[in-house]
Amino acid sequence: MFNVCYRCGAYRADKTIEPEGGGTAAFAACPECGFRHPFLRLPLFIIGGASGAGKSAACAALARNFGAAVVLESDILWNDFYADPQRYPEYFNTWLRLGKNIAQAGKPAALCGAGLGVPGNIEPCVERRYFSQVHYLALVCEDSALEARLRARPAWRGSGAAEWLKSQLSFNRWYQEQAPQGCPPVELFDTTRTTVEATAAAIAAWITSKLSRA
Repeated sequence: MFNVCYRCGAYRADKTIEPEGGGTAAFAACPECGFRHPFLRLPLFIIGGASGAGKSAACAALARNFGAAVVLESDILWNDFYADPQRYPEYFNTWLRLGKNIAQAGKPAALCGAGLGVPGNIEPCVERRYFSQVHYLALVCEDSALEARLRARPAWRGSGAAEWLKSQLSFNRWYQEQAPQGCPPVELFDTTRTTVEATAAAIAAWITSKLSRA
């Protein structure tokens, strides 16, 4: 956890990033004393999409069979504390901080989560600076498929409630219609007629392609 300076002990996430030689090696300079902490600056991969688009199932399959990145489902850190919208930035920064520390083992993180897939939630975060790039992929599907999947879930999840259905259908359309034109853009993969395994394979190919270019 190198937000704590090894020289002066100050906790500062807003370190100055100093890339070295155009590769993955970089330094995080302490704003208090100037100490330069060496670290690996790797890309981050985010798989987003509305509830029911297929993120959790595909990412679970990906985590079992893909070794080029550490795949994590963002819901594992969610709790009622973050339900206040004013605390959303803290939630996103927590995931980025976890991702940057995972990267120090030499593998990038791939995070799966609905809100994480919105660049406007991630790009302003103070922890964003520790990644060379953030790549966004959203899983989308036809409205009828999304609604059918949500209604098929157990009743205790409340996924078939009218307001929830309305919000997720709207979110799904946002990903389809607006996210690809954003800055940075979000790439899309349609899961309407694909299997979980095929979706996981497509995500793996997407990550592999980005890593090869890097």
